[in-house]
Amino acid sequence: MAEIIPFRALHYNPGLVGDLSNVVTQPYDKISPEMQARYYGLSPYNLARIIRRRPGGGGADADYQGAADDFRDWIGRGVLVSDGQPALYVYHQEYEVPGRPGDRRTRRGFIGLCRLEDYGARIVHRHEETLSGPKADRLELLKATRAHFGQIFLLYSDPEGRIERELGTPSAANPWERVEDEYGTVHSVWRLADASSMARIAGMMGEKKLLIADGHHRYETALAYRDRCRGQGGDARAEYVMATLVRMETDGLTILPTHRVVHGLAGFDWTAFGADAGRFFEVQAVQAAGPASAWVAAFAARLAEAGSERPALGAYAGPGRLALLRLRADADLTGVLATVLADVPAGQRRLDVVLLHRLILQGALGIDRHAVREERNLRYVRELRAAAELVESGAADICFFMNATPMEAVRDNAFAGDPLPQKSTDFYPKLLSGLAAYWLDNPAGT
Repeated sequence: MAEIIPFRALHYNPGLVGDLSNVVTQPYDKISPEMQARYYGLSPYNLARIIRRRPGGGGADADYQGAADDFRDWIGRGVLVSDGQPALYVYHQEYEVPGRPGDRRTRRGFIGLCRLEDYGARIVHRHEETLSGPKADRLELLKATRAHFGQIFLLYSDPEGRIERELGTPSAANPWERVEDEYGTVHSVWRLADASSMARIAGMMGEKKLLIADGHHRYETALAYRDRCRGQGGDARAEYVMATLVRMETDGLTILPTHRVVHGLAGFDWTAFGADAGRFFEVQAVQAAGPASAWVAAFAARLAEAGSERPALGAYAGPGRLALLRLRADADLTGVLATVLADVPAGQRRLDVVLLHRLILQGALGIDRHAVREERNLRYVRELRAAAELVESGAADICFFMNATPMEAVRDNAFAGDPLPQKSTDFYPKLLSGLAAYWLDNPAGT
């Protein structure tokens, strides 16, 4: 089903750039203006100068041609060099789970090229809906540079771990690349160029369905570029995209929640909100003294416990207005609630992120799906404390604290063809950009 092939990765020349940590970056959509400025200051060859080109980093202000000029200049100077032969690249990430001191894990995968498939072929499956703006931005950069700088994060099922065994246990003392990022995650890469091993891995991957964990916008951008090339006579290299593939059963896979911050509401009223939410949720006021830093950890633990029984989320609209919302025990999925959720797939009707979007954002606050897609009243924040502090600062009306979406729900809905709302998951840690690139014009070949 899935076609995975080796390639000659374009990579940084350590003899010219020195410390790899000065040139690699987090994925483009995770680079804040502050991070962008810091990356620019680290090195004249930092990848942010291409994937988040100043001044705006995207949209009308983006300098796509300037990014392409720098990219080709770096290749000409030998800053970026091509691997000598096609390979797969074993990729390990050693990290500590945020908010759980001492909980260290290793996520194991490998980097290769994946043949692009339309979703209708049911080989590559999305698990979230996407936004139009990021796809337009990434398409312009791809057209200008003809290169993929970040990896699509793909998951495959392999309960027996056959593919991981074939990848082997690389020597920790001798990686091809190793770098520690700003969050303390250690990224290690080893080349696997043995033809027989690569052939066996490709054969086993040919039996798999793939699930996009991260990189939906970049995958759909690659599809659009492939179709554009087909319309111009075809380009065999544009039929593929660079990806990191990870076994979904691994104990190194971590999904974090993404909290919702709502702003720009006209006449928001906490009491009226509680009454509206009470149609389907038990609304329990929670006493929390002091600023968010004093109570968020305890509330997160309480929310996790409540969510183990039935869908639950937290709502915070400033000091004295904190509540735990749990789906009512008597909620009738065949009665009124079923009518409200009539167009929601059965496998999503008890997911807290879906209930938040449909019953709270849309039903209680009047933020329709179009406004959500355009992010008119909504921001997404990883840290619970940061979400609460936006409310306390007056930058938001209310925020909603979430539990993580279970991997099983992500998998089952994706394979059923039922994507979840945007930002339903936060797979941690992110794949670094700059460890490898797929250059469609590589004169050495694919």
